[in-house]
Amino acid sequence: MAKSTFIYVTYIRTTPERLWSALTEDAEFMKQYWFGTHCESQWTAGSSWKMVQADGRITDSGEIVEAQPPSRLVIRWQHQRLPELKEEGDSLCTIELEPSGTAVKLTITHTLERDRSKFIEAVSGGWPKIISNLKSLLESGSIALQEAYAGRCAGQEN
Repeated sequence: MAKSTFIYVTYIRTTPERLWSALTEDAEFMKQYWFGTHCESQWTAGSSWKMVQADGRITDSGEIVEAQPPSRLVIRWQHQRLPELKEEGDSLCTIELEPSGTAVKLTITHTLERDRSKFIEAVSGGWPKIISNLKSLLESGSIALQEAYAGRCAGQEN
């Protein structure tokens, strides 16, 4: 079966521990860079995971496949709101953090075992905006973008 893949790499001037915390532990901090959305989990292998919008709606859910703080996180997840994305099934998101001098190399690899996945197309538009906000917030104390898309949040319907 063909696979759809999106890979995003950036360097953030921070520590692996601070970046890990921003990605996993602090929901209020997460809401700042993720356009009001946050993720909930125990962040250990086998624990459930869900993405929650500001109004409490769950847009995506799944489980933590692997968690190696502060260097590697693998999440299996499925979109829950839009039928055409939900029917594509589970995606796998691998987040890797690697020290690089005074920065951390952040690599996100998001895949789905389906050729020309609409879900992977959707996240490929959202991840760069979310991570740009995260990078800006960690490095300067403020986000770069107020809205991911006019009238809606990254990867989410109105």
